[in-house]
Amino acid sequence: MKKIRINSLLDLTQTDFADIFDSCEYPHEILPLIKEYILKKGPALGSGYTMIKENVWVGKNTEIAETAFIKGPAIIGNNVEIRHCAFIRGNAIIGNNSTIGNSTEIKNAFLFNNVQTPHFNYVGDSVLGFHAHIGAGVILSNVRSIPGNVKIHCDGDTIETGLRKFSAILGDNAEIGCNSVLNPGTVIGRNSVVYPLSCVRGFIPENSIYKKNGVIVQKNS
Repeated sequence: MKKIRINSLLDLTQTDFADIFDSCEYPHEILPLIKEYILKKGPALGSGYTMIKENVWVGKNTEIAETAFIKGPAIIGNNVEIRHCAFIRGNAIIGNNSTIGNSTEIKNAFLFNNVQTPHFNYVGDSVLGFHAHIGAGVILSNVRSIPGNVKIHCDGDTIETGLRKFSAILGDNAEIGCNSVLNPGTVIGRNSVVYPLSCVRGFIPENSIYKKNGVIVQKNS
């Protein structure tokens, strides 16, 4: 399962909070840790951050629309733009230079630096790598339609996550096209592209293009 381990998907130099991964082998293993990590880390952030409300710490030069709502615990980095009617539902770490767009909901998620979730998105129980971008209307679905914990399927093997709620891991520079749905347990490799209007589950290798009807091809460059 080397392809879906942390170092195969994520550049840990592109977050100020890489130590949350210290005891983990796979990215999804941080999801149950986010709340307690924020509550411990937040008070020690220092003068570069301001606690704007209970258990919500915000970095320098971050712009928050008056109509946005942020529920703690949350850490929001420097130079972040949080737009009209964004809803940060708690247990969220948002990296520097990121964008949380209009009517976008973030819940129990870890976003690396330079992530864009700009329009009408749902990001629940997920990890988004450096410079990942999800197009308008993209949904990261985090609960199975039938009872049971989420599993990750990769190259014929299965990881039992033990998590009832877990959506997706997006590797660095992943690009998800508009109005796509990523089903629970989806892992998108580094530099890969998902076509608009796709319904994706399972593992998509790095440097790939996911086309309609589940066709996956290698990127030419």
